[in-house]
Amino acid sequence: MSSDSDNPLHNIRNIGIMAHIDAGKTTTTERILFYAGFLHKMGEVHDGNAFTDWMEQERERGITITSATVTCVWKDKRINIIDTPGHVDFTAEVERSLRILDGAVGVFCAVGGVEPQSETVWHQADRYHIPRLAYINKIDRIGADYERVVQMIHERLNPNAVPVNIPLGKEEDLEGIVDLISMKLWTFDPLTQGGVMHLEEIPEKHMAEVREKRNALLEAVAEYDDELMMKYLEGEELPEELIRRAIRKGTIHHGFIPVLCGSSLKNKGVQLLLDAICDYLPSPLEVQPCMGMIPGNPEKQCVAPDPKSPFVALAFKVQIDKYVGKLVYVRVYAGTLKKGAMIVNQTNGKRERVGRILQMMSNRKNDLDELHAGDIAALVGTRFLVTGDTITDGQTEIHLSNINFPDAVISIAIEPRTKADQDNLASALERLQEEDPTFKVHVDKDSGQTLISGMGELHLDILVDRMRREFNVSANVGNPQVTYKETISKTVTAAEIFEREMNGKGNFAKVAFRLSPICLDDLEQDQKNRFSIAVTPDKVPQEYWKSIEEAALNALNDGPLISGFVERVHLELIDGAFNPVDSNELAFRIATSLAIGKALREADPVIMEPVMQLTVLSPEDFVGDIISDINSKRGRIEILRQHNQYQQEIIASVPLSELFGYATRVRSLSQGRAIYTLEFKQFEITPPTVQSAVLRRIRGYAE
Repeated sequence: MSSDSDNPLHNIRNIGIMAHIDAGKTTTTERILFYAGFLHKMGEVHDGNAFTDWMEQERERGITITSATVTCVWKDKRINIIDTPGHVDFTAEVERSLRILDGAVGVFCAVGGVEPQSETVWHQADRYHIPRLAYINKIDRIGADYERVVQMIHERLNPNAVPVNIPLGKEEDLEGIVDLISMKLWTFDPLTQGGVMHLEEIPEKHMAEVREKRNALLEAVAEYDDELMMKYLEGEELPEELIRRAIRKGTIHHGFIPVLCGSSLKNKGVQLLLDAICDYLPSPLEVQPCMGMIPGNPEKQCVAPDPKSPFVALAFKVQIDKYVGKLVYVRVYAGTLKKGAMIVNQTNGKRERVGRILQMMSNRKNDLDELHAGDIAALVGTRFLVTGDTITDGQTEIHLSNINFPDAVISIAIEPRTKADQDNLASALERLQEEDPTFKVHVDKDSGQTLISGMGELHLDILVDRMRREFNVSANVGNPQVTYKETISKTVTAAEIFEREMNGKGNFAKVAFRLSPICLDDLEQDQKNRFSIAVTPDKVPQEYWKSIEEAALNALNDGPLISGFVERVHLELIDGAFNPVDSNELAFRIATSLAIGKALREADPVIMEPVMQLTVLSPEDFVGDIISDINSKRGRIEILRQHNQYQQEIIASVPLSELFGYATRVRSLSQGRAIYTLEFKQFEITPPTVQSAVLRRIRGYAE
């Protein structure tokens, strides 16, 4: 990596490629690397040799499981690309990638259009205010309809999406791609795998349509640049640079979405996408500055992307590599980090030395001497760094906002086959948990079973397969079970006095709490529960408040009904008393745990179950049967709309417990012609009959 002086920040593009499964993300990334000169031979997903799909499981299944980071150079711009998974079970990979990126390319299939997972990842990017391009892929396939996909993007994602290039010809008659800015036709030489492009005049018979599309583009972008607006209104000739400048402004600051097209598999249009990434997506200098919190200061602090500032970075991913051990991927927001330097983990206060800095090229590694603001790389030699930690050089104390991951919704029991596998299993589970924040391990206190939880059946299937291959663990795996949680349904108060002599010393604490249920809409995104203090220091000294809060929130990890996590509860410390001689931290912790436990039992606890968003694409003939089946599964139909001329789209909320084996069910209802996706939506309170059945089953296991 060259030094900051000859590779300044404005020449860096940190982008992600995101889309629904099978829209062509990995193929597009492969072509980008080929045309940028990084690869000399293109791999294919269907052949299992795509560069960014390096895991055995990815090559066997033809899907992306883990996000891969690669770097290439195009026209003096260094592009750091993260190819993200399209399957909903691996949504955490998309979430953590979007958290640290400056721009993104949404890939859409010209036949499938805006598919369910494309909508999900698009809205994830909305949350982080990420500037985007839309790239409509597979425009030479039978059934491709560019206009319809642009219309779907308008209706479902963003009304400001406007084509900057359009295909000339349809389906297999695709002649080339018209650039609406230069008003030229690009064609791609198949003998050179699209490497040689020809610039031609647009045929006269298509000029009327092309001019209409160009005018629509100019009208849409003129509002972002006053000079362009004046020239456009006065009918003057518009320089290409002026149009590109306006598109860039609109994309970076106002939510304008340039739409491009191509066929990545047939090597058409990818170079134009690369030009657009460089021309329209922001450098680290042009995005909203990263914000962080300094302890003791309620104001958010800006972290300016300056290589000369104190070093600040965010760890966004942990990967266990069989050759070098633990790799921690970081995005540098400010300053410079040299190999061998000391870093301070602001989350846990640990100081560590960075043994090596690696530029990751999928699973290949290049050693670096230093990192600068705007860079993405992996650190080797850190033992205490995990996903979401903020690291600095010790000159500043700042905490960057953490990454929010969805809750695990499905569990399976796992046990080692032999005594020899026992230690291996424990080690494998610990390392996989470190890698994947949505993977959880806990021991059921009633049955003694080890339960592993994740985002879906495919997620857990991949993890069990990795244990077998990477960690040589033989394990028996149970059937999938739903992960339930608990909440309360009424407001109660409970007081507790802890007064006991232990080890010859008195212990005294008195606390009183009010517990009240919270509506999901009233909780902030990263909150599960809320804690507040309504007592004065003369009743409970301030030095005990932190311990009381920790004990109160810990008491919610073990609910009164099924020992599940208790959520959506407001805990309020309303009264208390202390003794200057006998009161201590331990006494307040014990009193708090006892008071919360008593309050939970009195607050009419109820069970919550995970509810999934089910999206079914089905031919119209089968829609009635599918809707009836969803209703029979306690589902609620939320949207029913036309997806394309052949298919209807049904979107419903359905409890996960009703959806085991749904793949077989939906195939039998539609003669194998409907497809579906599942995505976790939220936890909802179960009806009384379901709650009784869950309690009977869980208590039956325990007995």
